[in-house]
This record gives sequence, structure tokens and C-alpha cells, in this order.
Amino acid sequence: MVYNPINTEQQLLAELAAGNRPAAERVYRQHHPTVVHWIINNGGSESDAEDIYQEAMVILYEKSQSEDFRLTCKIGTYLFAISKHLWYKRLQQMQRQPGYLPENTGSEEGRDWIYEDEIKVHEERESHYSQLNQALNQLGEPCASLLRAFYTQDKSMQQIASEFGYTNPDNAKTQKYKCLTRLRKLFYGVQSK
Repeated sequence: MVYNPINTEQQLLAELAAGNRPAAERVYRQHHPTVVHWIINNGGSESDAEDIYQEAMVILYEKSQSEDFRLTCKIGTYLFAISKHLWYKRLQQMQRQPGYLPENTGSEEGRDWIYEDEIKVHEERESHYSQLNQALNQLGEPCASLLRAFYTQDKSMQQIASEFGYTNPDNAKTQKYKCLTRLRKLFYGVQSK
């Protein structure tokens, strides 16, 4: 079997989600040195670094399996952020604190890495996606399918009109607006629970 090079981060993530071993190996090899180096420089042993990186890879793989998962940064940035979060968590569990961290920690080789606050933002965003899916499921048909067609499948109003049996794109647009209004009410109801 010939393995075709994967060009984009999204393709690589899709291949990873599909269980493509060469894709997983590529991700692993590409980002391994940076994470291991950082953990060792911040009080960890090589064994600690290997454990943390393995755990981060498992998290990335599991997240990639979810249809709701949207990667909003590079794979390496996400892996580094997960690894860093896991390392700090382990340090807390061991009641140790990392040594002095220079201001440029995490920006080795000219890379800017995201930090814990951005992980929290990402987790909150995932929570909102989950709540949005709950609201969409409560919305019912044809509204749920219409909104998914427009927002996730990028279909035009003309395509939606013909697919859903509306007489013209303007009628489809009106229906989309009504569905969106109902979704907002449901979404904010789900959030307040």
C-alpha cells in the first residue's frame, strides 16, 4: 500500500481519526521532541515526558473521533497545550511546583504556544458545541436539517430551497431565520440548566 503525504492539518487530523497508523506516527514524531524537551526543562524526567506525551496523543486521538471536535489551532500547538496542562496537573498532584519559568517558555524555535487559559477557552467552546447539538436535536425537523445544511454543509439557499421543497431561495431564507430564532431560544434554555 502506498501512503500519500498528507498536506493539511485537517487532512492529517481526519487520517488520525480514521486510525491511519502512518498519520499517527507522523504526528507523534513531528511533535515529540518539542514536548519532551519542554517537560525535561521544567522539572520532569525523560520517563515523565514520555508518559505525558503518550497521554496527550491518546487525548488527541480520542478527541479526533468526536464529530463535535473542531481543532482551532495547529496539531502541534494542541498537543503541546495538552502536554503542558497534564504536566502541571501532575506537578500539583505531586505537590511540586515547576522551577523558574522564563517569559519565553513555550515559544522555543520561534513557535508561539497556547497556554492553560486557551485550553479552558477551547474546553468551553467544546461545551458550547455540545449544548448547541442538544438544542439542534430538540429543535426537530426540518429545522435541524436545514440549519445543518446551511451552517455545516455550506449549502446555498438555492440548494436548500430545492432540497427541502421551498418554492424559491427567499422562502428558504425566511424558514432558516425562523428556525434560527427557535434554536436560539432552545440553546439559551440548555445553557441555563
